[in-house]
Order: sequence, then structure tokens, then C-alpha cells
Amino acid sequence: MGYILPDMASFVVRAPGRVNLIGEHIDYCGLSVFPMAIGRSVRMTFQPRAHREIRITNRDPRFTPAVFTVSDGIPPAPAGDWSNYARAAAQAVAQRFGDLRGVDAAVESDRPIAAGLSSSSALLVATALAILHANEVSIPSVELMELLARGERYVGTAGGGMDQAIILGAQAGSASRIDFHPLRLTPTAVPTGWQFIVSQSLVRAEKSGAALKAYNERPRQCDDARRVVATRLGLREDITYPALLAAASLEELLDVAASSLSDVLARRFRHVITEGARVRQAEAAMATGGGDLATFGGLLDSSHASLRDHYEVSHPELDRLVELAREAGAAGARLTGAGFGGSIVALCSVKRAPEVIAALREAFYAPRGVAGDAEYVFAVEPSAGAAVS
Repeated sequence: MGYILPDMASFVVRAPGRVNLIGEHIDYCGLSVFPMAIGRSVRMTFQPRAHREIRITNRDPRFTPAVFTVSDGIPPAPAGDWSNYARAAAQAVAQRFGDLRGVDAAVESDRPIAAGLSSSSALLVATALAILHANEVSIPSVELMELLARGERYVGTAGGGMDQAIILGAQAGSASRIDFHPLRLTPTAVPTGWQFIVSQSLVRAEKSGAALKAYNERPRQCDDARRVVATRLGLREDITYPALLAAASLEELLDVAASSLSDVLARRFRHVITEGARVRQAEAAMATGGGDLATFGGLLDSSHASLRDHYEVSHPELDRLVELAREAGAAGARLTGAGFGGSIVALCSVKRAPEVIAALREAFYAPRGVAGDAEYVFAVEPSAGAAVS
């Protein structure tokens, strides 16, 4: 366990991964999203230290140990280094609380890396909770969600606040609609007859290099489109997306976008506002007595088509997984996470889940020389949020 000493009292923080069911690439536009936490998690065993140094190791030998000092200005490791998420957490809580002592920490995970399941944000949350626990300080949950959402920008991604909010605030057995400005979570119980399946594309969902550039380009494009459409409607240029959607119908917004935006910006704008509508429709479909599986599945399909054609963040391997899942009997499927690789999420009945998983193993993983075991394709259950024990 790396630096952890067996003769000293230690604690464990579990930070779950998440799968975003619907509402992709719209949290940074201030629009609601609908994720759930999953049982697979980052686990950090830690011990408080007497001074400000943090020493962190990873059970996975691909990730080298890191040592740094807790402060309000922590120098980053090289781009792409795993410890930057721990550094981001330490810097964020130090900026909030001032002088803090560090921890010795050992990390392990039962989730695939760079699979679009937010392993990086889970590490950030785990580190923050470990430091707060070691220093016996507390912070309201919503404030911590917002603090860590801002803090994660340390690594260079222009993301929203979905990951930190669901990792900290999820309820077992439920998905949660997350609203922003103000931040709040509204849980909906996942019907007992539903099964969500995650399947990894074998293409890493990196947020570095060219992928980082493409990822960060999308929020700028969304912002540019919003300002132009608002101006054409005679509204304030700084109006938010939620306020824009309240001020005009979906059809009117799409008409104005088609006549006033470049092709690229019009497609980005179309995805954002239609995906925002799909979130509310999906929440209603899940909340219907017993759940409306077919409607929810159709919304997943529409979301994937929009992410592929309008937002342009899919990948041929993701598209193939979605196609195979549908052919095997899934009610619907789509990419989940930032895209450019990573994973899909498919929805089917509990009874059909073994058939869907078997079909993906046979038709996708076997031809690629991969066994397709539980590391790559697995059923997920709605889990509780992060906690220290």
C-alpha cells in the first residue's frame, strides 16, 4: 500500500465513478444533466501527517508516486500526469481553508482508466475528502461541489460541475437531475426492471493533447452561438442558456440559429438546446410508474445521434458499440462522457442484460482480440456518493 504504515491508524475514502445517462456536454452551458454514481470506485487509504506534505501512491504500477506540499499555489506536474488531479484538490481546499496538513495516501481503483466514467474527478474528490478529514474541517456539500468544480480547471479542462456534484451527492438506487445556478440535485429512483450497461470502446478518452484542444473548443463555440442567437432575438448578449430557453421556444431558437450562425456553430447550438430538452423528457420517462423503458431508450438514441452529427465528439468504435447494443436488444444506447473515445451506456431490461453483454463480447471484443470480460463491459447499479470510513 505504498506509504501507508500498518501500525498507524488509517482511514478509507471511497469516491464512486459516474455514468451520465443523458445531458452530455451541456453542464458547462448551465443546463441540467442526469447522471448516476456507479458501484465501481476510487478507494484511497490515507493517514494524516504532522506537516503539509502529501505523499500519494497508486496500486497500478503505471502511475508513479508523487510528493507535493499543500498550499494555495501548487506547481503542476507535467501535463497528463495522474497526480495533477490530487494537486488540484489540495490547492482548492488550501485556497478555501488556508494552512492544512497533508496525508500519506494509497490509491486503488476497480474502474477502467480514461473510459469516460470520471475516474479523474473521483480521484480529485477522494483527495479533497482525505485532506478535510485529516484536518478535521468540514464544508457544506454543495459548497464543496462548487469548489472542486472550479478547482479541477487546474488540469486545463473547461468542464462543468456535473462530475463533482454526482460523485459527492448521489443517492443509492437513484439517478439525479443536477441543476446549476443554484446547484441542486433531485433524485429519481431507477426502476427495478431496468439495467444500464457500460461498454468500453478500447479508445482512451484522453483530455490532453489534441483531444484537450477539441474538448475546450466546444464550450467556446457554445458561448459564441448563444451570444449571436440572443442578439438576433433582441435579448441581452450575456443571457444564460437556461434563460434563453425560457425566453423562446425550441423551434424559434433553431430557426434563428439556422439563419444567423455558421454551419458548425448551428450544429453545436442544436445539440445543446435539444439535449437540454431530452434531460427533462428522460427524467419524466424514468419517473413514470414502473418506468417508460422504450421512451428513455429512444432518448438515448437521439442523444447519441446528436453527439455524433452535431457536436462531433463520437468515434467509429463508439458508434459500432451503440449499433451492436441496439441489435442485441437494448432499448437505446449512446456514448457517455466527453467522447472522442471512452464508453457507451446502454439501457435494457434486467432480463435482456446477459444477452446484450454476451453479444458485445462476441461481436465487438472477440474480433479485436479482447476477452471482453468485466473490465470492459459490465452492468452498473446506481450507487451512493463519496464517503470516508
